[in-house]
Order: sequence, then C-alpha cells, then structure tokens
Amino acid sequence: MDMGLTGKTAVVTGAGRGIGLAIVTALIGEGMRVVAGARTITAELTATGAICVPVDLSTAHGPAELVARADGDVDLLVNNVGGGDGGEGQVGGFLGFGDEQWTQSFELNFLSAVRTTRAALPSLLERGGTIVNVSSNGARMPHAGPVPYTTAKAALTAFGKALDEEFGPRGVRVNTVSPGPVRTSMWEDPAGYGAELAKSMGLTQEQLLAALPGSMGMTTGRFVEPAEVASLVTYLASPRAASVSGTDVLIDGGSIKTA
Repeated sequence: MDMGLTGKTAVVTGAGRGIGLAIVTALIGEGMRVVAGARTITAELTATGAICVPVDLSTAHGPAELVARADGDVDLLVNNVGGGDGGEGQVGGFLGFGDEQWTQSFELNFLSAVRTTRAALPSLLERGGTIVNVSSNGARMPHAGPVPYTTAKAALTAFGKALDEEFGPRGVRVNTVSPGPVRTSMWEDPAGYGAELAKSMGLTQEQLLAALPGSMGMTTGRFVEPAEVASLVTYLASPRAASVSGTDVLIDGGSIKTA
C-alpha cells in the first residue's frame, strides 16, 4: 500500500537502534528523505541511507542542530528519543532517585521533544506537516517502570495533546504512539533495565522475559516488535490518516484494560 510519503522529509530522533532505527527503515522504505539523529551513529543506521547526525538531544542546542540538517524542509517530525530506564539504580523506587536523575530523565524524554518541535514547527506549519511522539504505556501505568521515566513520558503524552489543540487547526496533525514492552535492548541487554529488574526479583533475565507478557496482561502473549511500532508511526504520518489527530494510540498487546 502506497502511504503517500514519497519525496517528503522526516526528522527522527533517537534513531540509532530499536524503535528509532525501525522507524527510519520504514520511512525510507516509503521513499522519504530521513534526517536521523542519535548520540551514537550505528552501522545499522548508516546502512539505511538516512542522513545521519551525531547529536546529544538532551542538550539545549542539540535538537536545533538536528533540525537544521533538514534545510528547512520538514514534513514529519518523529520525537522518539528516550532513555533513563536503563540498568543499575533504576528499580529501587521513588526514594532511590535524586534531582540529577529526575533532571536527566526529563531533559531526554520530554524537553528534547519540546526543543525539537520548537525548531521544526516553522517548516511543519509551512508544509502542513505531521508530528508523531513516541511515548509509553507507562504514562498510563506509572508503576510499570522507573518513576522519573514514566512521569516524563506522561508529560510527553500531555504535550502531544496540547500541541494538536493549538496547531491542528493550522494544518499540523500531532499524534502520540504509546508502546508497551518492545523487544529492544532495554529488556534484552545484559546490563539493561530488564536484567536489573530480574535480579531484583530473584529471577534470571530469561525467566523474566518469558513471564513478562503474561504478568503485564498482554493478551498477545509476546513482546511488541520494533517494526510494528514503526508501521503504526508510518500510518499516522501518512495522508491515509488525515483525520487521525490529537490521539494517543496504544500498541501494547492489550496491557491497558481501560476503554
């Protein structure tokens, strides 16, 4: 199915691996020119053919540097970068986090999106573009991850709603995608959050990964794949979703049970 994106330009943050890399791959497959920002430019990202920009998006200047590489032609902004849900020190609960960890989490998971959006909006308004924010179902289930991370994601989800209310009438659609557990390094890396969580529960990492979909209430019985999230982002970015605006779309295998 042609998604009507050929020849347009996308800016994607957090593009080096996982969901971001899958999004870049999907958008290039639809014929888009992609400006991809990541702190580390991986071989896999380079192989996609994207314009790869090494950048720290948690800094005040990084987002504008990334958007500038699009030369004023931004039809789609995907605010995907995230983190602060890594390994050691992330499973001790609220009292285990100091101001520095809270600040780092909000800089990367929330303020990076604020700054990148601010830089891209003039072009998006001119071209009638689209924004897709990648949040988390943890924004609706704050206990499902480190509290600074899930709180920052809740702010990102609210940000998307506010943006659409202001800029939707001016031709810029804004939507949010909220994945549940996705098969990425967050869960599979031996030094990642999944490994640390397993250790705190007295389980091996393999045991945790096998039990997690069931314990999270995922009716599909498995992790979400990065390519599935990328397909949803591609649809929301396309003219085929022209009446989808201001939404928060869950892709979590049925974890969230409320209507």
